Amino acid sequence: MKALVVRLDSFGDVLLAGPAVRAVAAGSDHVTLLCGPRGEPAARLLPGVDDVLVWEAPWEGFDPPSVAEADAEGLVRRLRDAAFDTALVLTSFHQSPLPTALLLRLAGVPRIGADSVDHPGRLLDVRHRRLPGRHEAEAALDTAAALGFTPPAGDDGRLRVLPPPDTIALTGNGPYVVLHPGASAPARAWSPQRCAEAVAALADAGHRVVVTGGPGETALTRAVCGGTAVDLGGRTDPRTLSGVLRTADAVVCGNTGPAHLAAAVGTPVVSLFAPVVPAGRWAPYGVPCVLLGDQRAPCAGSRALTCPVPGHPCLGEVTADDVVAAVHKLLAETT
Repeated sequence: MKALVVRLDSFGDVLLAGPAVRAVAAGSDHVTLLCGPRGEPAARLLPGVDDVLVWEAPWEGFDPPSVAEADAEGLVRRLRDAAFDTALVLTSFHQSPLPTALLLRLAGVPRIGADSVDHPGRLLDVRHRRLPGRHEAEAALDTAAALGFTPPAGDDGRLRVLPPPDTIALTGNGPYVVLHPGASAPARAWSPQRCAEAVAALADAGHRVVVTGGPGETALTRAVCGGTAVDLGGRTDPRTLSGVLRTADAVVCGNTGPAHLAAAVGTPVVSLFAPVVPAGRWAPYGVPCVLLGDQRAPCAGSRALTCPVPGHPCLGEVTADDVVAAVHKLLAETT
């Protein structure tokens, strides 16, 4: 059986689809993951994926292409040529799978399943309705099960990636804590000043600190390091970052892709979690985690990209001492 799994969002969203992908792989001969460009690096880290198909949908992302630029007809041709037997469409709780399902129908995919609150007409063969309060990783697994794909024996349903590389040449010898200051949206980011204070406080508490960031975050990581931490800003691709996170004692970061990557390699997380989306659905999954941030702040559930409340109080009131205490709590629980 040739199966297609669709997850069109960002890096972290694709990582959260990993357990469902493994379930589909257990019941299929070949699995292709259709994702957007932001999710592609994560798709290539997932066990069970045989092929990756990249397409930028006009209804996803911060700056989606126009319908003409997206070339939906070209995607339909590629899907038709691939001749998939079944497709699992995964979406976040607030998204509709039906635009994707329509394209899959036009491509001749004979069996399609998804989680949908909207009436699907003839677009879905299996319409699943998620249970209240389910984490995104669990909801994806539930949808896969509704389509007939269950995890293989011994699979614990946690996030997982392909084996990470050895990164000691980057991190140096000895234990360390990772601080990742960046985030995919300003509303989810702790301030650079507070991040720098946390680096200094962790160092004063006896921890070696490694600061990570993407190619566009080198100025941020340089400022946060303050001459104290190891600066890996712009020096890691996603696979290398998985190695850096795997050997860390703990990871401190916001609700962004590296939090889910840390969970996928089994590392505890101090999550600076802005409540613009619910922590119950999006917190690091399957690993010890301390959640910092006011989850009942006025921005809760707003899905805002930029904080709508002056002073960013949900995270602005978190201190460096709070982070140090959270790291120590995790270390006490896991050693």
